[in-house]
Amino acid sequence: MTDVELRHLAAMAAIAEEGSFGRAAARLGYTQSTVSQQVAALERAVGGQVFDRPGGPKRVRLTPLGAVVLEHGRELLAKAETLADAVDRFHAGDGRIDIGTFQSVSNVILPSVVRRLRDEQPGCDIRLSEEEPDQPQIGDLDLLFYDGRLDGDVEHLKLLDDPYLLVAPAGAFPDGPVPLERLDGVPMVAWPLICDQLLMEQAVERSGARPQVVFRTAVNDALLSMVRAGMGSAVLPWLAIRGADVSSDDRLRVHELRPSLPSREIYLHWRAGRVHSPLAGRAMEIAAEVAAELAAEFASQAAGP
Repeated sequence: MTDVELRHLAAMAAIAEEGSFGRAAARLGYTQSTVSQQVAALERAVGGQVFDRPGGPKRVRLTPLGAVVLEHGRELLAKAETLADAVDRFHAGDGRIDIGTFQSVSNVILPSVVRRLRDEQPGCDIRLSEEEPDQPQIGDLDLLFYDGRLDGDVEHLKLLDDPYLLVAPAGAFPDGPVPLERLDGVPMVAWPLICDQLLMEQAVERSGARPQVVFRTAVNDALLSMVRAGMGSAVLPWLAIRGADVSSDDRLRVHELRPSLPSREIYLHWRAGRVHSPLAGRAMEIAAEVAAELAAEFASQAAGP
């Protein structure tokens, strides 16, 4: 039975439906002799005749063995067609993708990535997981966004630099850039000392300023609520500020810092040597496109009117 091929079963099914070798050959685009050879190969594989051949204009008929073979053969042909369709959809960009993300990316970058992927492949299965670990692990993820480069057996694509800005209650500082030294002793709300936060605060201290941190949380909305309440100011990356639409809140003001702090770097990671599915490859392309659009938007804002 290992010699049975799908083309043999397809020829058999066509003959059974058309009633003759000649009409089956025309339907399949073969010569009649080719169809006869395929049936002969099938009969050798199953150990007996699958058709009675009465000759003349009479229809060929299945033998009892042929009925058994055709019943199961049609199941195999249907499964093969389902497999071929699934493979075609996979290569077209369908399938499943698992992406790890974090707050700012979830709010600003991923919505555009997900929307464009779904527009192109409505049937794709996108799974997202959001964490803020200090040492994230790719595990079974196809792609992982993180604000920094990961060590280990991973590859990466840098998406953009995410500049730090000062968010303060309206009137807390004069309009325009704020010197870093002005933050010395100022009440601040801030992220926990994970991810890029520690590096940013060390850069502030190197400038000679030691703000007074009065509240820490990993939730950007909570930080901004505390700024609105007058608890203090916050140094946040631009993506977090844009994602919260701070510019539309007249209770808050966004200031550049002078000198500017080193930008947070946003990377996309994946396992080294991994063969990407077309869906994952397209997600990477879209993420890079969205990041480039955001970088251009920030540059335009920084340039001013």
